[in-house]
Amino acid sequence: MTETLLAVGTAKGLFLGRSKDRRSWSWTGPHFLMQGVYSVAVDRRGTAPRLLVGADSSHWGPSVFTSDDLGATWQEPAAPAVKFPEGTDASLTRVWQLKPAGPDEPGVVYAGTEPAALFRSEDGGVSFTLNESLWRHPQREQWQAGFGGQGLHTIVLDPRDPRAITIAVSTGGVYRSLDGGASWEPSNTGIEARFLPEPDNYPEFGQCVHKVSQDAVDPSRLYLQNHGGVYRSDDAGAVWKRIDSGLPADFGFPVAAHPHRADTAYVFPLTADYERIAPEHRCRVYRTEDAGETWQPLEKGLPAGEHFGVVLRDALATDDGDPAGIYFGNKNGEVYGSADEGESWTLLSEHLPSVLCVRAVTLD
Repeated sequence: MTETLLAVGTAKGLFLGRSKDRRSWSWTGPHFLMQGVYSVAVDRRGTAPRLLVGADSSHWGPSVFTSDDLGATWQEPAAPAVKFPEGTDASLTRVWQLKPAGPDEPGVVYAGTEPAALFRSEDGGVSFTLNESLWRHPQREQWQAGFGGQGLHTIVLDPRDPRAITIAVSTGGVYRSLDGGASWEPSNTGIEARFLPEPDNYPEFGQCVHKVSQDAVDPSRLYLQNHGGVYRSDDAGAVWKRIDSGLPADFGFPVAAHPHRADTAYVFPLTADYERIAPEHRCRVYRTEDAGETWQPLEKGLPAGEHFGVVLRDALATDDGDPAGIYFGNKNGEVYGSADEGESWTLLSEHLPSVLCVRAVTLD
């Protein structure tokens, strides 16, 4: 029987939920008590699913843990899995993103970090090597730190070509490589840096991109939540256009594409960068089914009264079920789920520490 695994990373540990109907859940945790869990990935390419977790201990520092038994036991490498080499004059603050590669690259896992850098593993996430080309890019020294730090928080891989990699940095913008990471070019045409004065508010790089998600059917179609503005690209990020008409606000952090339906994506708007609460104080997810031409609020089952929960960039996710499950957690410590693609919602857990990231997958 199919089972859904829901991983919820919080400021004080990881919680794992399992369900056979996506309505009633059993939970374990906190794993990594008192550690901030900023990134979770599930690698299903092996004989058993592997969980990868980027946890950040205030005492021992950041590390990547793995589990091959769905969290019953955890392995930490003897040496730090992600480490800046000598000569970079940098030390790891946290792992913002973990991304397994496609089936043609077994064992390859990418990590995005703070300070903003890309690492690659070829042993399933046990050890990682710095991508020197991105680190030594001449524009990197001009990247700034966003309000939450300078993080490489998005890694998008093209299923048609393992050498095509798209990353996003706050605050640096979108960069693309077409040669497996040997070289990188900024890819921000059309994205506004609203915090810069005109006419310099459309720079080549330096945008505060919050998240990028890839369309399930057309890998060249990308959705982007910016620090002001929701965008779409139809050419793998070469050019971007605004698609936030119809939303109550254009600020926010997450964007998540539907796992198997074209032109469908979800966002959680916030009023503005200076007012980081939901418009009208209403807890609502918005969905587009026509690639951003129109948006519909989804709020059945969500709190009806005033609500001040904020959903961070990696705290909105989908599973790969049919119909798709949609999940989000907020800084109030609440986790909501929908088993019908957002039409109705159920409170899955509450009173957790602040939710930093959410991942969901179906398991056979």
